[in-house]
Amino acid sequence: MSGSKKKNWRCWLWPVLLVLLGALAAFELLRPDLRQSGAVPVNDGSGTIWIEPDPNLPRSPFKSGDFARQDNAITCTDSGYAVYQGVDVSTWQENIRWQEVADSGIDFAVIRCGFRRTLTGKLEQDNCFENNYAGAGEVGLRRGLYFYSQAVSVEEAEEEAAYALELLGGRALELPIFFDWEVSANPEGRSNGVRGETVTACAAAFCRVIEAAGYQSGIYFNLQMGYHTYDLGQFSAQTLWLAEPGEHPTFYYETALWQYDHHGTVAGIDTEADRNLLFEKTEHVKN
Repeated sequence: MSGSKKKNWRCWLWPVLLVLLGALAAFELLRPDLRQSGAVPVNDGSGTIWIEPDPNLPRSPFKSGDFARQDNAITCTDSGYAVYQGVDVSTWQENIRWQEVADSGIDFAVIRCGFRRTLTGKLEQDNCFENNYAGAGEVGLRRGLYFYSQAVSVEEAEEEAAYALELLGGRALELPIFFDWEVSANPEGRSNGVRGETVTACAAAFCRVIEAAGYQSGIYFNLQMGYHTYDLGQFSAQTLWLAEPGEHPTFYYETALWQYDHHGTVAGIDTEADRNLLFEKTEHVKN
C-alpha cells in the first residue's frame, strides 16, 4: 500500500516540475537580458537590484581590499588618492574639545548649521553651530556644513539654502555645504511620501543657491536614496557624500566623502560621532 502511494506521488510530481521549468524557460525568453543591456547588479542595502549605469557619473575605483581598520578608524591604501579622516557633528555631540579631536588625527569636520523641524517645518539654527565652527577652525580643521532638510518643494529648499547662508554670514569654508534630506522616523513627518523627482529638484535648487553665493555644494545620501530616490546624474558637478556604515564602501558610483561609522568614537567627543573619509585625487592635492 505504501509503495503504491509513493508511485502515485511521483506520477503527479514530474508533470508539475515540467510545467514549472517550462514557465521559467518562457520567462527567460521573454524578459530582456540584463547582462546584454548593460545593467549591473548592486546591493541597495536591502538586497540585490540591477541598474543601468549613469554615463554622467564615474564608477567607484575602490575595492574592498583598499580598506583596513586601525583601532576605531578605517584607512584607505589606494595610492591614487589622498585620504583624510573626518567627523560630522551637531548639537547631539554637545561640547566638543576640538584640540583633542585634531590631536587624534581628525583632519576635517562637517558641521550642522541648521535644520527644518520634522512636523512644523520651522527653520532653526543648530545650538552648537557657532562653537563648532569656531572651535574646528581654531585648531586648523577643514570645515564644511550640512543642513538637515525636510523640504517638500523647491521653494522650501531654496529657503533652507538661504537660511544656511545667513547663518554662515559670508565666513570661510574649506569644504561644501551639503543638502541632507531624510525621511522622518515619525509616521506623521512632513517628508514622508515625497517623490524622488521632488527630492532631486529640491537638492538641485539648494545647490544652485549655495553656488550662486560662491560656495561649493553637495548632497548627502544612503544606498537606498542613491539608487532609488535621487537622479544622481544631475549632480555630477557637486560633491557626493555617501552614508554606508561598514568596512568598505560598495556604492557603484564614485563619491568624495564616505560616512563609514554612525557610532564612532573620537577623542575630545564624549558621545558617539559619525566618522568619515574624504578622498581627493592626488593630482588635485596641493603640496
